[in-house]
Amino acid sequence: MIQVLLVHDTRLLRTALAALLEKEPGIEVTTAGWRDAAGWEGRPQVCVVDMDGPEAAKPHGVRELARRCPAGDGHSALLALVSRGRPGPLRLAYEARALGYLSKNAAPEHLTDGIRQVARGERYIDESLGFGFLQAADIPLTQRELNVLSLAAEGASIDEIACGLHLANGTVRNYMAAITRKTGARNRVDAIRISRRAGWL
Repeated sequence: MIQVLLVHDTRLLRTALAALLEKEPGIEVTTAGWRDAAGWEGRPQVCVVDMDGPEAAKPHGVRELARRCPAGDGHSALLALVSRGRPGPLRLAYEARALGYLSKNAAPEHLTDGIRQVARGERYIDESLGFGFLQAADIPLTQRELNVLSLAAEGASIDEIACGLHLANGTVRNYMAAITRKTGARNRVDAIRISRRAGWL
């Protein structure tokens, strides 16, 4: 029996995906939102994670789940659900050493195939995401800069970003200055606009 933790912040979609997976023989599913997943005490064999939620990039997000779902060889037993045209979340999953990557536009049977392969410790990559990987490699911002910018995009102040990421206020200001420079933006709001348009956030 493959123990699966399905992490998605939208309850309706989470429930529908779980109902689909529970029809499959040999798969047992537990569901959680991103915040609840951080406190979940079980040891899943595979974590299926929605990378489009803003919580994925936070300290209790995908990196924490990756640490709790090791797959050997430094990889994590994560199957990342990503949207085409959004290279930022794809890169975040890659940097968390996920074994599996699946487009949200994939057929349902690809989800179960991906879970079974990741449970065996094998890599699973949806071929439709090939161009997304190339785009992810071209993002000029570091993952830490993307984390800072995603919190800023939610309206967080310098103090709130510093507290959320365990950084000094001056360090956050330095990151914001680097983000503005690297994106060619005029200010923080412009950097957020440019990054959203490019699919980095």
